[in-house]
Amino acid sequence: MAGRGIHHVALAVSDVERSLAFYLAILGPLGLEEHGRWPTYRGTEELILLEYGGQCLDLRPADGGAHRHYDVGIEHLGFEVERPEEVDEAYERCLGVEAAIQSPPEFHYVEDGEDYYAFFAFDPDGIRFEVFYWERAGA
Repeated sequence: MAGRGIHHVALAVSDVERSLAFYLAILGPLGLEEHGRWPTYRGTEELILLEYGGQCLDLRPADGGAHRHYDVGIEHLGFEVERPEEVDEAYERCLGVEAAIQSPPEFHYVEDGEDYYAFFAFDPDGIRFEVFYWERAGA
């Protein structure tokens, strides 16, 4: 039996409401929305479930520490959009909330004949994410 896919990714963040506002500012116009709030399995905090394109992103308070890009853990999150213009619009919203930008929108893998357009930035906890458009042949 084949798997059904990844249903959700849970992020432990330093300030849940700040992260919620950040992700809604960047991706809300593209369909990201809060689906609900529930106690975690530990029963000591609340998680917020966000939905985006049929998948979910959970935000819960971290116990402490700091995220370090390229250390063990999530390297980045990728959010796919339907049009290249949506990449540009999300990038402009990142600039508007003063997100740390790693690279502005540009085409990647051109030498391989791909039409992959993306930018990379960091959320308030330094977790890297990308917003991308990819015109896949035959998809």
